[in-house]
Amino acid sequence: MWIWGRTNCRNIKKTRKPKTHLPTRGAGMKHNNSNIKIALQTSPSNEEGVLLARQLGVEYLAMWSSATTYDEYKEIVDQATAANLKVATCSSISNDERIVLALEGRDEVIEQYQNSLRAMGRAGLTYRTVSFMATGVTSSARESARAGASARAYRDGFRLEQESYGLKTFSFEREYGEEELWQNYEYFIRAVAPVAEESGVRIGIHPEDPPGITLGNVPRVIGSSFAGYKRALEIAASPNVGLCLCLGCVLEAGDNWGKTPVETIEYFGERNKIFKVHFRNVNQPLPHFVEAFVDDGYCDMYPLMKALRQVNNDCVLILDHSPNMVGGRHTGAAFAIGYIRALLERANEELGS
Repeated sequence: MWIWGRTNCRNIKKTRKPKTHLPTRGAGMKHNNSNIKIALQTSPSNEEGVLLARQLGVEYLAMWSSATTYDEYKEIVDQATAANLKVATCSSISNDERIVLALEGRDEVIEQYQNSLRAMGRAGLTYRTVSFMATGVTSSARESARAGASARAYRDGFRLEQESYGLKTFSFEREYGEEELWQNYEYFIRAVAPVAEESGVRIGIHPEDPPGITLGNVPRVIGSSFAGYKRALEIAASPNVGLCLCLGCVLEAGDNWGKTPVETIEYFGERNKIFKVHFRNVNQPLPHFVEAFVDDGYCDMYPLMKALRQVNNDCVLILDHSPNMVGGRHTGAAFAIGYIRALLERANEELGS
């Protein structure tokens, strides 16, 4: 199993200089000479979230939304602009079982998706996420991370109907085959990719979470491995279809992903297919994982940030989610964003322009 060692900090003696007139430093991080845009997950209508973003020096917002019309998307853009912020992503993750399993109403849902792409493009929004999980993001009961912080977890063998801490908690009547799901994915992506191209909207495929398991009689295959990601992009064959690369899911899969996270970043990044990144850590791979603070999981995250900076795709990077901390829901986000920004600054300085 690929586990990176952590670099020890070195004490560096600094020479004290006489006090002189010190130039003021503007808001935000040091000049970010990369194409990576760090975003905070909040809505521009959330005054507290907007203030937090500005206090953190974050210029971009990433949000989940049920919006589908031009007027709804335009209102979101206008609210962000009024706060001197930009909306980097605005989407739902689109885990619709009618699409994934080819159930009744599939074509109507696809048409709605196509229309929402057109509305997004018209409003000036350029990215949305899609995933192919009929049972949605699934978790077992929350467990403890560092110092007892409450964290999302998953363990094999829990009872889906009674113990799920996820978006959906149902099973389907029959078992579905892997190739059947691939055919359903192809039907969907071939229908929406041309509309995405016409509308100027990029679609990022999110991995299954957790990856590589069967839940509710439905196997997870589309985004559960490096090979699955590669096949999904080959089927789409579109410049507007790429990845929402959740590094947390890659770490959940461990060796079963098929490549290391760095190898995954290098391969898809060299092809300019990394549109969005979820930058989170876990304590260990499946069959049982607990989400960890970004500095406290089994993976040293700096090599991943360095690889992202090396390929330098035009992408949005978010924390996604992390353990709860004392002080309310914003404390964990503030800690993680600060840590992530420091990693990117280090990579920028090391790699230069």
